[in-house]
Amino acid sequence: MTAKRITSFAEFWPFYLREHSKPATRALHYIGTTLVLICLAAAIVSGWRWLFWMMPVAGYFFAWLAHFAIERNRPATFTYPLWSLVADFVMYGCWISGRLGRELARAGVARG
Repeated sequence: MTAKRITSFAEFWPFYLREHSKPATRALHYIGTTLVLICLAAAIVSGWRWLFWMMPVAGYFFAWLAHFAIERNRPATFTYPLWSLVADFVMYGCWISGRLGRELARAGVARG
């Protein structure tokens, strides 16, 4: 039996949050996303183009570490690369703005 293919971001978002149910997983994602933003800003300000290449390394290293070592699931990036990238930044924005708890509850992710 094959799983139903997700066909919209609205459908993907709760799936993404459930795949990031553990706080430590989300924390490692925040570290990676923060480093991505730092690399982007530093590359623009300094003109050091190699920092653009460091963006996916920084982001994916921490995210994949979280999935394999903590969450013990397969990163959504492997199946839904674009939506996963967008969702990383949406989750980061929800975390920064204090809306993540509500989004997690809506997706059925227990607090903890």
